[in-house]
Amino acid sequence: MAVASAAPGSIFCKQLLFSLLVLILLCDACQKIYLRVPSHLQAETLVGKVNLEECLKSPTLILSSDPAFRILEDGSIYTTRDLILSSERKSFSIFLSGSERHEQQEIKVVLSARENKAPKKRHTKDTALKRSKRRWAPIPASLMENSLGPFPQHVQQIQSDAAQNYTIFYSISGPGVDKEPFNLFYIEKDTGDIFCTRSIDREKYEQFALYGYATTADGYAPEYPLPLIIKIEDDNDNAPYFEHKMTIFTVPENCRSGTSVGQVTATDLDEPDTLHTRLKYKILQQIPDHPKHFSIHPDTGVITTTTPFLDREKCDTYQLIMEVRDMGGQPFGLFNTGTITISLEDENDNPPSFTETSYITEVEENRIDVEILRMKVQDQDLPNTPHSKAVYTILQGNENGNFKISTDPNTNEGVLCVVKPLNYEVNRQVILKVGVVNEAQFSKAANSQTPTMCTTTVTVKIIDNDEGPECHPPVKVIQSQDGFPAGQELLGYKALDPETASGEGLRYQKLGDEDHWFEINEHTGDLRTLKVLDRESKFVKNNQYNISVVAVDAVGRSCTGTLVVHLDDYNDHPPQIDKEVTICQNNKDFAVLEPVDPDGPENGPPFQFFLDKSASKNWNLEQKDGKTAILRQRQNLDYNSYSVPIQIKDRHGLVATHVLTVRVCDCSTPSECRMNDKSARDVRPNVILGRWAILAMVLGSVLLLCILFTCFCVTAKRTVKKCFPEDIAQQNLIVSNTEGPGEEVTEANIRLPMQTSNICDTSMSVGTVGGQGIKTQQSFEMVKGGYTLDSSKGGGHQTLESVKGVGQGDTGRYAYTDWQSFTQPRLGEKVYLCGQDEEHKHCEDYVRSYNYEGKGSLAGSVGCCSDRQEEEGLEFLDQLEPKFRTLAKTCVKK
Repeated sequence: MAVASAAPGSIFCKQLLFSLLVLILLCDACQKIYLRVPSHLQAETLVGKVNLEECLKSPTLILSSDPAFRILEDGSIYTTRDLILSSERKSFSIFLSGSERHEQQEIKVVLSARENKAPKKRHTKDTALKRSKRRWAPIPASLMENSLGPFPQHVQQIQSDAAQNYTIFYSISGPGVDKEPFNLFYIEKDTGDIFCTRSIDREKYEQFALYGYATTADGYAPEYPLPLIIKIEDDNDNAPYFEHKMTIFTVPENCRSGTSVGQVTATDLDEPDTLHTRLKYKILQQIPDHPKHFSIHPDTGVITTTTPFLDREKCDTYQLIMEVRDMGGQPFGLFNTGTITISLEDENDNPPSFTETSYITEVEENRIDVEILRMKVQDQDLPNTPHSKAVYTILQGNENGNFKISTDPNTNEGVLCVVKPLNYEVNRQVILKVGVVNEAQFSKAANSQTPTMCTTTVTVKIIDNDEGPECHPPVKVIQSQDGFPAGQELLGYKALDPETASGEGLRYQKLGDEDHWFEINEHTGDLRTLKVLDRESKFVKNNQYNISVVAVDAVGRSCTGTLVVHLDDYNDHPPQIDKEVTICQNNKDFAVLEPVDPDGPENGPPFQFFLDKSASKNWNLEQKDGKTAILRQRQNLDYNSYSVPIQIKDRHGLVATHVLTVRVCDCSTPSECRMNDKSARDVRPNVILGRWAILAMVLGSVLLLCILFTCFCVTAKRTVKKCFPEDIAQQNLIVSNTEGPGEEVTEANIRLPMQTSNICDTSMSVGTVGGQGIKTQQSFEMVKGGYTLDSSKGGGHQTLESVKGVGQGDTGRYAYTDWQSFTQPRLGEKVYLCGQDEEHKHCEDYVRSYNYEGKGSLAGSVGCCSDRQEEEGLEFLDQLEPKFRTLAKTCVKK
């Protein structure tokens, strides 16, 4: 199968020749157009397309001379009915009319019919049709985008070698045929000619990959599908454009020539790496246009400076009108424009300057923290930046630190203040020299020199003010001797009136004198001693004694000064030493003597030590370093106290005699000194109590207090006259957390459960009676009018009334002592019998283990109280302690 191109010369021509061909076609567009069409055309079939605008711009009326054809506004020609063309050509005209100037144009259209070959049928005897082994390969084809037609435009022709023997039908498929964009290509099934029906935009479709098919009349395919690549040739139909319509660059002012400002970029949608996308940049206009400061590289679009004279203070913004053109910048290339804004960054190239060359101001003397002057400066640099913010400095005239200058952050003014009082009597005016610079370092411009600091002169006049006395200096030192006697005078503190430069009319008073050493003369300020001056006094620090003095004028204004009396040391104190010394025989046989001299160092050591002759028999004194001495035994002495007289002399010969008490002990350290009386029996030994002795004394005291407290409690119980006094609850109600057999008890534990006919049923456990460790149990009933002892051994029913001789009808109450005297003998007797009986016969009814309370017990559970209406005899519950109030609440009916 072979593929043939319809117009191979026009496909491979150069681009310049193509442009020329387009111009020729435009010239012939309004004369005659030839279209090759099939011989049979059905109704509403696209015949072709003509470019109407090339003949007449915006035609208002489009007519066809042949009613079998209709023409659309875009130049498409369609059939209105089925047509069969003969071998001869068929022609008709298209008439165009315009509203302006009544123009009319005529386009001649000539249709020529293609020859239709008679289909050759495959012979019936050819039962097997083999595929052709001849070439079935595509020939490259291309179409120019935005082609002007005429349409349908022939693209190429495909042919199969099998067509020599059989009738072959051709078909195509792929994008542009049966895929998007639809109906862009079609093929004549008999001839294999491929046509394009309309113009194509390469920026949408760069190429089309189609497949061609060859089949016989009965549907057999003698060839494999043929890949067809139709490439769309680029037309320079897209002008380049800048990616950003407005671009802003910044560059420092006064920068060097050739400094890069920025790079502009443009985009062209045409085919890359062709002349259509070869872009060139240039600057059309600079605003302001003089002088020229910028240039652009035509290929890269990089903008650079051409001069070093960019000055923000003259012009801070420049605008460049840029052009980008394709076709390598040739005049016929497409182009576009854009605007570039270049802002200049401020540099500190303009120094600040004062608005005035000199200033004059005034201030009262002795005023501080007061503003006296504001100075303005001018600076051409960008406001509110370090390049224009001012920094003021006082260069001269402020040697005493009376002034301070600062910058107002809101106005950029220099604020001059007085921070230290001025004295009119000393200076009546002060002349200051003030300079100003910027916060940022000065940037030297290419066309300027480094400027000098701008300065100005400020004259400050001081206004006189009547002021009080001045205490100058605030601290005055006078010399005196240690031991200076009382009643002597010393030169005092002197204050001056600055107005008269004298101390006349001033009165002096003493504010501070810790030990009351002095009195002050009211008129002169001189001091008179009241005591002997002692350098060793506790009020003297570093040989100095301080006195505070206030000077007052006639109006009442005052000043305060301090008078320091410096005392020169006098050797009036001999060396002192500790009078008690301890020598531990077990550690060392000597003692170190360390005397102290209250006088100063010049009247102190080195010391000289002398031992009295009476003590030289047993003792030896060795001088060590002028500050200490060693007292040593000549032989081991008995443990005892000894008196040793010694003399100590300072460097100037002032001597003191001291009698030392030396203790010789059997110890390791002097604090543990203890002496034996093996040789000195008449010496009373020192008694030292040990830890165990002290502990025994403390425990004995505590035991004695407990006995006294117990006696007090027993005595208090016997004075109560209630039926159930408070001590019953305090002594007999105990807390028990177990019901099993416990340890032996030494007191009676009485439990008081309730019965229906009794106020409370009492169950009592008694232990350790008569020295026997036996637990017994006895039931008691406390009824109205008396107590009943119920014994299981017989003996009758004995009541407290019968024992005491009171009738049954008596409803009186009995004291606790009566109840105890009634029950105690009987309980003791029964407990004794239980202890004597080895078989425990007597304890069957009385002794019960704690976990078993007896089958016939009438008491019930311990702690339960009756809920009956009668509540007589329960007044004692109101006097219970807080820990028993919960129990009391359960015994009282709510």
